[in-house]
Amino acid sequence: MQTKASQSTPTPADRELDRALASGPLRDIAIPPCPELLVALRREMDKDDPDPQTVADIAARDVAMSASLIRTANSPYYARSRAVTSVGEALSLLGLRLSEKLLTAFLTRHSIRVTSPLLEHFWDTSTRRALAMAHIARQLYGVEPDLAYTCGLFCHVGIPILMQGVRGYAGTLTEALARQDRSFTETENAAHKTDHAVVGALVARTWRLPTPICQAVRVHHDFTVLSDISVPPEVRMLVAMGLVAEHLVGLHEGVGTQSEWALHGPACRACLAIDESEVDSWLDVLHPIFESVVQA
Repeated sequence: MQTKASQSTPTPADRELDRALASGPLRDIAIPPCPELLVALRREMDKDDPDPQTVADIAARDVAMSASLIRTANSPYYARSRAVTSVGEALSLLGLRLSEKLLTAFLTRHSIRVTSPLLEHFWDTSTRRALAMAHIARQLYGVEPDLAYTCGLFCHVGIPILMQGVRGYAGTLTEALARQDRSFTETENAAHKTDHAVVGALVARTWRLPTPICQAVRVHHDFTVLSDISVPPEVRMLVAMGLVAEHLVGLHEGVGTQSEWALHGPACRACLAIDESEVDSWLDVLHPIFESVVQA
């Protein structure tokens, strides 16, 4: 995972996020700090030659995290004749980069708790979205797969934080999921004068994620950016990949065609220079990968 933080000189987006924290509905909201183990993991993985033993040691510092990694390695997707019994074996089987993604997902979901029945499968969906975005990035040029994965994981982290910190948000979420006449974030803003994209961008900035992720999380429901040349191409691609991934995960989970895909799918495909047949082929490839998602 890349670790370059946002520029030291505040950007208009930074100032917007600062205003959101200083006043209004987010004044008293709690943005969780980045977990120490994730900081250590990112520091090691940012080296030119990460040490597998150091990564194994980081994983072993949390029993539940170790168990999650081993359980994933023993999932039917990998079809081993002999069960993996140690973190070292799991790392050898999965590889450092995939192990990093799995450990990042574990640490993120255990730092941002989901307690509402409305969000019962929140992290399953988030992990599948992240895996889909990484797969799409590997098929195209312009975005690193690790960057795409992290963006997919963090796109909707603002939702559970709003659920915990803003009164009445559960009802807003139910309405936002049902309405077809306006966007998800428009429904959130009508009720609370903020939305999960703002909160997600605050989390990404607090956790010192790469600038393109902070920007893409902030605008991932604003598809006007796809044709805005003032927005960096990498950010535009991440936004487009995000909706394609959301569509693929929705089909896998039985959600069906979502209104955003019906409205903005063609623009996203045009941004990525892909056609419908490519999207359909990705669903076939991703099906066993989606099925392999194992949460703790």
